Amino acid sequence: MRQDKGGRAPTGKEQFERLSLFRYELRQFLRFSENACRAEGVTMLQYQLLLHTQGFPDREWASIGEIAERLQSQPHGAVALVDRCQDAGLVRRKASETNGRLVEVHLTPRGRRCLERLAKVHRQELRELAAVIEAAQAGAE
Repeated sequence: MRQDKGGRAPTGKEQFERLSLFRYELRQFLRFSENACRAEGVTMLQYQLLLHTQGFPDREWASIGEIAERLQSQPHGAVALVDRCQDAGLVRRKASETNGRLVEVHLTPRGRRCLERLAKVHRQELRELAAVIEAAQAGAE
């Protein structure tokens, strides 16, 4: 277990305090994200879908199954979310050129601009959350 600055291992109470602070900061981050998305005119799930289309190396799209996995949802739920994003002009579907059963979800120019704006406002909040996570880990090991 890591020791605190005084050279001693944190007590059970101190570990709970760190974990409580982490949960509080995480909830604040999620609230920040909800508000930032709302100000951009999208839901947090729509933002996450946009983000996940860009989350795979060497390509600029994601499949419905990959989106469902990343969102921890059922495929039919991901399909409904893609439908809503497509109706909003944020994404488009494209049949795979290599696999006839695969549908690729790509960002539209509007979706890319939305994603870039939201990612930018999330960066500082993520840096602050990372510091809290590090402190919580020090108490949990």
